[in-house]
Amino acid sequence: MFKQYKTQAFKALSIAALAALGLPAVAQAQAFPAKPVKLVVGFAAGGPTDVVARAFADHASRALGQPFLVENKPGANTILAAQAVASAPADGYTLLFAATNHSMIPALYSSQVKFDAQRSFRPICTVATSPTVLVVGKSLPIKTLGQYIDKAKKEPGRLTAGTAGAGSSGHFATEIFARAQRIDLNHVPYKGAAPVITDLMGGQIDSSFATLGSVLPQIRSDKLSALAVASPQRSTLLPDVPTFAEAGGGNYSADAWYGVLAPAGIPAPVAQTLERVATEFASSEAAVQKLRNLGLDAASTCGTTFATQVSREVTTYSQIARDLNLQTN
Repeated sequence: MFKQYKTQAFKALSIAALAALGLPAVAQAQAFPAKPVKLVVGFAAGGPTDVVARAFADHASRALGQPFLVENKPGANTILAAQAVASAPADGYTLLFAATNHSMIPALYSSQVKFDAQRSFRPICTVATSPTVLVVGKSLPIKTLGQYIDKAKKEPGRLTAGTAGAGSSGHFATEIFARAQRIDLNHVPYKGAAPVITDLMGGQIDSSFATLGSVLPQIRSDKLSALAVASPQRSTLLPDVPTFAEAGGGNYSADAWYGVLAPAGIPAPVAQTLERVATEFASSEAAVQKLRNLGLDAASTCGTTFATQVSREVTTYSQIARDLNLQTN
């Protein structure tokens, strides 16, 4: 009888000990967040990335019961913000709210950064996308993507394509399309997106591969013509504009994304909590409407799928940068 009692007591103690070993992880998952979370943005306040970050922060604060505080840390093409998060504790309390240009850092600045754009981070989720759209000025007598490609092939180097600068997302989008179609476009770099639009409307340049949000007002006011949207599906903001695939441009896609990344090594339960909140945000009617007003589509791609996307982009952009000798020393 006593022996049986000892055996039962030992089993009970063993179960308790094993449970205790699992308590920290369980408690951490249940407690997160137990204090305010910092969301670092590599752009100044008021820009598209900042606006989306603040909308997400507001949703996450209400969903998780702790403040999500946006900290703007602009500089060095978002490298300062990425470095701050890469070197932060991997506990979920310091996050990076990034955009597509994060994938371009290795292509342009590999010799200047102290972190790895892939291995130093765990991609959580995207929350929004901004499709690239090919727009032309009214002075160019082209109405379809097919006509644009035909003209580029018949007159190599004559069609001009303006971007916000060498190494910008628009520059990479232009180059990727030109390579896929085996055409030669005359790249015209500017210092920002605004002068591109001004010269496009004024007839100084022919075309631009631009983010939809940056040219949507001009398209709606018929000051620019949209030939195709570089997304798998038509944009709900331009339902009458075909995708590149529909217009004969192949499987070309160049969505710009906005999303959350955490330092590598973040506990899985914390990452799962953040994924859930990001997915809920992207599917909420309030977020859909707010993002639509900015020319963005709400969309969540999470976990390994998001990581694979970043990896693919890094490889593509790095190859193009090498070919064009774009890397900054």
